[in-house]
Amino acid sequence: MPGAPALTVAAVAARLGVAPATLRTWDRRYGLGPSERLAGSHRRYGAEDVARLVVMRRLTLDGVAPSEAARVARATPASELDGVEGSLAAVVHLDPRTDIDGRHTGPVTVTAVVDAALGMDPGRCRRILAAGLSDGAEQWWTELVSPARAAIAARTVLARPGDDAAALLEAAALAVLRKRPGAAPELAERPQDMVLLAPAGDGTGRLALHALAAALVERGAGARVVTGPVDARHLVELCTMVRPAALVVLSDRARADLALVTDVHAALEDLEIFVGTVDDAAARSLPLHRMVQRARSFAGLLHEVTAVTGVITPGLAPLDR
Repeated sequence: MPGAPALTVAAVAARLGVAPATLRTWDRRYGLGPSERLAGSHRRYGAEDVARLVVMRRLTLDGVAPSEAARVARATPASELDGVEGSLAAVVHLDPRTDIDGRHTGPVTVTAVVDAALGMDPGRCRRILAAGLSDGAEQWWTELVSPARAAIAARTVLARPGDDAAALLEAAALAVLRKRPGAAPELAERPQDMVLLAPAGDGTGRLALHALAAALVERGAGARVVTGPVDARHLVELCTMVRPAALVVLSDRARADLALVTDVHAALEDLEIFVGTVDDAAARSLPLHRMVQRARSFAGLLHEVTAVTGVITPGLAPLDR
């Protein structure tokens, strides 16, 4: 790595895809700081410094604790460190113009998604999520997006005005779903296969509904997410007009409000309704009727709805977990 230029904190942070404050923390806490000093006491990162930071970055993206990642980075012999450019390319895409259609070459992990969202990097977040979606919407949601949302929600962050990692992740996920090939059929084409998906009346977000709709589309079902104000009257009117094969009502809250399910069922007793909730107490208040079914998980809900539509894509493995 001889001849490589000495870099500032800002330059290294930009190339690694982390905040300058993160580099300063790694310097102060773990001793992974700049070793070169220029005139005027300005410190700069040399090639070996950057290569060790790349090791640190790779390991933390893969879920290794920062203290352990730093120990490995410091202990790696200089002769075993990768070339700086090659290492950086494996950690973060170097072309800032790359958009959602660009190819992500780094790890597709929960840590990588969280890191991109907390770093306020929507382009990198979209690229990671787009790469993960190639495994299918069910796995994408249950193993990547949902755990990343939970990890971000569990963090206390002092954010600048406009910085919202959870909102950035949701926007990136929706953008990836919009760009995916294979849009749902028009409502008029196969109304008997149409599934409407709506949030419960408890402030539930719609991202899980969009992921479930994408998984249903993969299996050949038409699916539409109900947006805007949602109450029992609106749902009854929509279902009367569209005549869907099923209605899905989803709650992502520990204390769910499922009152609209009872009201919709009372108005449309022949409509198949699926309710997704982890709240056992709220589930006990649901109508005891064969047309109202409850599922506790995303995978279970997907399995039940797919069975009703009867349009599972040939060759897919069973959905039970």
